[in-house]
Amino acid sequence: MVPLAPLTPGSPAPPVPGVEENEGPRALFFYKVTCPVCRMAAPKVEAFERGYPGRILGIGQDPEPELAAFSEASGMTFPSLSDLRPFPLSNAYGIRTVPTMFLVDGGLVQATVEAWDRNGLNALSREMADRTGEPFAPISRDGDGLPPFRPG
Repeated sequence: MVPLAPLTPGSPAPPVPGVEENEGPRALFFYKVTCPVCRMAAPKVEAFERGYPGRILGIGQDPEPELAAFSEASGMTFPSLSDLRPFPLSNAYGIRTVPTMFLVDGGLVQATVEAWDRNGLNALSREMADRTGEPFAPISRDGDGLPPFRPG
């Protein structure tokens, strides 16, 4: 049965190919290349990658060549996995809109943010900073030209 809502903090994190539970905290960025909000968010998610190198994995709902072209066009340097129909990873995480971002650590979901939600994404980034000991790297700030919220 497919969840009707994204996994919430405290939920067991389904396994993701190439991600080991003992690697420490990881952010999972679920997106689709045709999603305007995903295109808007991509450069800011890349800034998150620069703040916490090697801690983010993209999970795109498109074929690998399209993901590679999207990454190049948007400046995303972090790796992405292709999650094609029937979207096994997206369904396991209960994705109902893109973008959606999760923070996972210790086999559990620690934070979930749907759509473009500046406050939610910055809270996720603060949680990553606390868990890694890295300085807080805000994803978005007032005045950066992006709205505080935009649905996916």
